[in-house]
Parts: sequence; C-alpha cells; structure tokens
Amino acid sequence: MLQRRALGAAALGLLAAPKLAQAQSFPDRPVTLVVPWAAGGSTDAVARIVAARLQQDTGRGFVVDNRTGANGTIGFGSVARARPDGYTVLVGTVSTYAMAPHLYQLPYDNDRAFTGVGLIASQPMILCVPRNSPYRTLAEFVTAARAPNARLVYANSGTGSSTHLATELFLNAAGITMQDVGYRGGAPAVQGTLTGEAQMIVQAASGVLPLIQSGDLRALAISSAQRSPVAPDVPTFKEQGFDVEVAEHIAVLVPAETPAPIVQRLNELFRAAVTAPETRERLAALATVPETMRPEEWAAYNAAENAKWREVIRARNIRVQ
Repeated sequence: MLQRRALGAAALGLLAAPKLAQAQSFPDRPVTLVVPWAAGGSTDAVARIVAARLQQDTGRGFVVDNRTGANGTIGFGSVARARPDGYTVLVGTVSTYAMAPHLYQLPYDNDRAFTGVGLIASQPMILCVPRNSPYRTLAEFVTAARAPNARLVYANSGTGSSTHLATELFLNAAGITMQDVGYRGGAPAVQGTLTGEAQMIVQAASGVLPLIQSGDLRALAISSAQRSPVAPDVPTFKEQGFDVEVAEHIAVLVPAETPAPIVQRLNELFRAAVTAPETRERLAALATVPETMRPEEWAAYNAAENAKWREVIRARNIRVQ
C-alpha cells in the first residue's frame, strides 16, 4: 500500500512539473491586459502604469486592450472566452464583477467564468457639496435631507454605476431618500454639482479631488475604512456615525481553468509592480493606492462584495432600464 501511495505521489509530481516549469518561465511572450473601460479613464490609467512596470520587471510586453461597452461586461465576456493560459488578463472593477451581475442579464457565468488573481489597487469615494452649500458637515446635510419639505437632489453619473450604488448605500445607512438627477458620466455629474443643479455627489476621489483642493467643492465624507492618504483631512463616513465603507477596487482576473501556478505567478508579478515606490507615486497622482491580496483570498472577498451590493440593489429597488 505504501509503495502504491509513493508511486501515485510520484506520478502527480511528474504531472505537476511541466506546469511549474511553465510558470517559472512565464511570461515568454506578450501579455494582453483587457480593460473594459475607455482609454483615458481612471482604470485605464492604472492599467497602463502597472503595465509599464510589469514590462520593466519581466522584459516582456504588457499591452492594454480597451474593450468597452455594457458597463464593462463586453470586456469581461471577451476574457471569459479567452484561452486560459495567463496571456489574456482582465483588469476589472467592482462595478462589473460585484454589481453588474445583479443588474444585468450577463452573456457569461460570473461565478464560474473567472479565476481571481487578486486586487491591485483601490480608490476611495468622496461625498461633496458645492462651494456655496450651507452644509459644512455630513450631520448638517443629513438633518436637512430628513426634513419633511426637503428638496435636495443628488447627481447620478450613471444608473448602476459604482458611484450611484455607493450613494444609495449612504442614503440607506442614513435612512433618507433623495431624488437623483441623471447624467451621462462622472464629468457631467460633477459639473452639475458645481452649478448647483444637484446639491450633492458621491464620486471617485480622482474625479473630485482637484476641485476640493481648489475650493470649488466641499468634501463632507470619504468612504475608506480609515482616513485616506489621498485626502487626510476628510473624515470618514464611519467616524461620523454612518456604516458606509466603499472602495473603487481594481482587480485582476483570468479565465477559469488557468493553471494555479500561472495564477500565482501573475499575482507575484502584479504585487511587485503596484508596490514599487515609483508605481505608488504615479498611482497617488490618480488618488489611487495599492491594495493587494493573494489568490486564495479572492473567493471570500468576491462573495462578500457580491452579497453587499446585491442587498443594496434589492433594498433600494434599483433597476436598469
């Protein structure tokens, strides 16, 4: 019996050896990073910064391929159909892997189509009001919004977007309801807040931080668990009594059935790339900070994020037309 077990273990070792050798030499040709958002956006910018560092570290090409549309699901679908060899990698955001499945009919099985390599970066969101707003604290704003004759509205940069759902998470925590003004994207929504068409916006830090620094917007709360280095003077929702914690997470995924040694190798490469001092500095200019995890942590994280946003969508009765 012991001899059989020894032979079996040896056989498994022989089967695993080629995959381990393949991982050690990975990559030996260019890698495609699929970004499901348009060139010039924050996720695209992060992907290009990291791709440049990966190329420097490996001596191989890392090429960004923007495949846009349908709230990121077109890019996700293309990766779901790709060969599971590690050479097609998805740089995706929480809005698509944890929010979109509960808003859209997807052309792929979100639970089975991908293997998570892990997080690489995150960006907090900031609740802002116009510079001439009478509300100087979050408590003052909530009190006004709870008034029976309140006429406050918030800027919505896209139904089902991460900023929209983050706003609804806050409203749910605060026990208030506000009408939204819909805009086609973050920039128009910010502009609508600047002009006073909307009295409040929750937006990714990169889209509002320069306006906060110039005084055109007033920041009342930030969505990170602790005060963020991107805006250290802005208090968190939690320290002001509201159970709101949201991050615009950026994650790396690959097609399901990608060999585990390749997934591990990718994780090591991305972790080294985003934590390099030069990369940290470049990401900080985008109000983004490195945030990493190991592949074995992905399943629990992904399940928790999906459960969180599924409940927000249900509780707030959010529908995409």
